[in-house]
Amino acid sequence: MKLSFCAIAKNEADNLPDCLNSVREVAEELVVVDTGSTDGTPEIAEKLGAKVYEFPWCDDFAAARNASLKYVTGDWVLVLDADERLVPDIIPQIRRATGLEDHLLINLVRQEIGAVLSPYSLVSRLFRNHPDLYFSRPYHALVDDSVAEILRREPHWRIGSISEIAIAHEGYSADAIAGRNKRETAKTSMEKYLRQHPGDPYAASKLGALYVEMGDMEGGIRLLKGGLEQKSQIDPGILYELHYHLGIAYRKKGFAKLAERHYREAIAAEVLPQLKLGAYNNLGNLLKAKGDLAGARTAYETAVNIDPNFGLGHNNLGMVLRAMGNSRGAIASYRRAIGLNPNYAEAYQNLGAALLGIGNLPESLDAFRKAIALYEKTNPAEGSRLRRGLSEMGLPI
Repeated sequence: MKLSFCAIAKNEADNLPDCLNSVREVAEELVVVDTGSTDGTPEIAEKLGAKVYEFPWCDDFAAARNASLKYVTGDWVLVLDADERLVPDIIPQIRRATGLEDHLLINLVRQEIGAVLSPYSLVSRLFRNHPDLYFSRPYHALVDDSVAEILRREPHWRIGSISEIAIAHEGYSADAIAGRNKRETAKTSMEKYLRQHPGDPYAASKLGALYVEMGDMEGGIRLLKGGLEQKSQIDPGILYELHYHLGIAYRKKGFAKLAERHYREAIAAEVLPQLKLGAYNNLGNLLKAKGDLAGARTAYETAVNIDPNFGLGHNNLGMVLRAMGNSRGAIASYRRAIGLNPNYAEAYQNLGAALLGIGNLPESLDAFRKAIALYEKTNPAEGSRLRRGLSEMGLPI
């Protein structure tokens, strides 16, 4: 089976080489549709072996992606953004998946680099080159709508997924979001779409989450609740997001019971376990705050068992273990968090406090010094506060 790769790009001269090189081993055809670059992106793509086409940008990601689909000739299509790359270890599984004769779509797990609470998402980016398959929705464009239409007419097709991480995505770091004004771009596109499709659960989940992120709690809650009230069956992934972001919104408004209920509803959704890390972590925070340390421990332990690389979960597990009197368990958890992220200032600070609690002054001071040095780079006010507090305790920092 021939696999074609396609991407849309605008001013991606820095990102595109890594993206294209990551798929070269598995894709027999590279297609890049440029939407108005001024930094030499088309020329770079051509030098790397891609066929390059032009498409005038029209504030619609689905339209641009559909333009790219017109040029692919393979039996299967893999779609990435320029700030994404294919994980090398996943290539054998992609080859096996594209050999499945009865599959129309293979969902892939994407790792969101820089997203602390929700480091994974499931994306529909590997699919058969079917004539009736297309992208829809102007932002967060996806093929799921057309796939559903095809399945109604051609029920012999199956949908599959690969549970290991397939795509690494750099676009959700704070610098990337700020630099490209992603929030405002998304807000404008999704508001336009929602006016045309009022109550759409997918649009409600994405725009509602964005409103909550931008501080509009009432607007976010209204949209998210509206998405849940739709009579049509809601996709499990969308159901998870609606409940998860309602949990965040109610937590920020101080409604802990409502937040807990929605986090538990999110956890009950039938999605891949690694997609639920944010809900387990936030549920643990709620339970810890109300004094249910055993429940919080269970939530954090579930999260780190699902993903042993979830540094935030290890740090939070350490905090609840220490609150339960298990200092040595807490120290082990903090060390795991630091091993995963050597620049984790809060974990160093927590480690210092736990070591001090068991009388290990030399290692405690070393951890505090590392925390302060890291805070001075990212959060000077917190570094000064910690230094001042230690000085008041008579500790020589």
